Amino acid sequence: MRLTTKGRFAVTAMIDLGLRQSGGPVTLAAISQRQQISLSYLEQLFGKLRRNELVESTRGPGGGYTLARKASDITVADIIVSVDEPMDATQCGGKENCLGEGSRCMTHDLWASLNLRMVEFLSSVTLQKLVDDQLAKGLQVEEKPSIKRAISALPVSQTIRINAPNSVFALGNAFSKG
Repeated sequence: MRLTTKGRFAVTAMIDLGLRQSGGPVTLAAISQRQQISLSYLEQLFGKLRRNELVESTRGPGGGYTLARKASDITVADIIVSVDEPMDATQCGGKENCLGEGSRCMTHDLWASLNLRMVEFLSSVTLQKLVDDQLAKGLQVEEKPSIKRAISALPVSQTIRINAPNSVFALGNAFSKG
């Protein structure tokens, strides 16, 4: 099995989400910034994670993602399979035709056994364990930053006047007067 960036990034992003979701939904932009993962790539991954019911999304201001299940109920295998990461070390993809039609290579059983062990291992590691490991290493999880609004609470006291026609009819009248 060759774990690509898709699987690694999905697991990393899920750990980040597991660490921070207690403060409310976590934005992909925040995960992208902290983990140095492309935002568009995270959007693709989280679309797959959402379709596989590992995360839930909340729209609008203050929105983002939260885990759809408890972190202790999500395994690394669940995450990797959800993002379409193959967990197969055989050359034939498990079809037993490594050397052509119906012919297996001499090492097929070895790689098939490795596949079984990998799946067993990744199924035994929960997201909660990975989150706990990060906290045990001393990772400090920052509080959710306060949102600074660009809009002032004070009303605008200056009246804005526009000297232009406000309809097609007024525009026609403006030209007929000239």
